[in-house]
Amino acid sequence: MTTFPGSPRLLKGAIVGVDECNPLASVILFQYNPETLTRSLTARTPKRQWYEQVDRSEAMRLTGPPEETIQLEIEIDAADQLEQAEDTATTMGVHPVLASLEMLLYPKALAMITNNALLRAGIKEVAAPKAPLTLFVWGLKRVLPVRLTSFSITEQAFDPGLNPIRASVSLSLTVLNYQDLGLESVGGALFMAHQVAKETMATLSGLGNVGLGNIASPASSALGNIASSASSVVTAPLER
Repeated sequence: MTTFPGSPRLLKGAIVGVDECNPLASVILFQYNPETLTRSLTARTPKRQWYEQVDRSEAMRLTGPPEETIQLEIEIDAADQLEQAEDTATTMGVHPVLASLEMLLYPKALAMITNNALLRAGIKEVAAPKAPLTLFVWGLKRVLPVRLTSFSITEQAFDPGLNPIRASVSLSLTVLNYQDLGLESVGGALFMAHQVAKETMATLSGLGNVGLGNIASPASSALGNIASSASSVVTAPLER
């Protein structure tokens, strides 16, 4: 990273699992920001059975925000840590980082042991453990609740103890919105803030296209201030 004093602060992308029981277990700060990020959006429209007549009044209706998926690939490398002889890297390689990602898909061991004990005690209905609220953080204007649906890990190099020291991870995320989580929830409120910011940016783009950029400029500054305030709690530790 450059040490030039005038260089802008670099925000690191991250995936954060908000777990009250173990808040540090699933904080994955991207070592290197991915160069590309693929997003797919599918409109939510009224569902119609094949035998139902077409209602033209429903043709343009949207039943909610689009279904969105995000795909990206991150690189994890312990070379710098090994060069500095950091204990974690020399004894475990990148195992801890991979474990943090994988734990987003695992139910907590204590919860599973407790549920098993309840079942053995004769309780017939035991609720399955909930995954932590997972946030995808990609700058101040994109802090999204997501579900990690799948990922693949390619371990590319190993130390003498067969600990992986370099890996490539392909992630597939499904964005969760206020219909999935409820508008009153933390995740639902974050998504609504994201949508409001997106609507504002679309308006600013329209103002610029019709030659009203002098109006768009102060509005853009105000949007930046709002986004910065709303996201500072999540992104402040990600600045480098």
